[in-house]
Amino acid sequence: MDTFELFNNGKLVLPEKEEGFGEIAWSKHPTFEGVELKHIITAKDTDGKFSYHLVRIAPGCSIGNHIHETQLETHEVIKGRGRCVNADSDIPYEAGTISIMQAGVPHEVTADSEGLYLFAKFMPALC
Repeated sequence: MDTFELFNNGKLVLPEKEEGFGEIAWSKHPTFEGVELKHIITAKDTDGKFSYHLVRIAPGCSIGNHIHETQLETHEVIKGRGRCVNADSDIPYEAGTISIMQAGVPHEVTADSEGLYLFAKFMPALC
């Protein structure tokens, strides 16, 4: 099983609960076609301090240019290839790449022909 599938079917373990990620539904991104999100750890789990989201970007699709005014965001690429434009720098994305987007900085991500799978983490929480 590849790394993406391990996380897609992984689990969140806290002292008071255990929740399988396989039970969490994928949701379509409200703005960007071909982008789906699985909200792994949400604001309710962390008192709003941070959130983790598994992101699946279909081949050739993009999370278009946008800004998070109050959140620092990190991307951890776990499968596939693509590109990220972060503060006007073009960053190749491949498994093992980590990128940091400071609050208020424009960024966008585009998957290549095999798609792109990553963790997006937000501090404070996105949702």
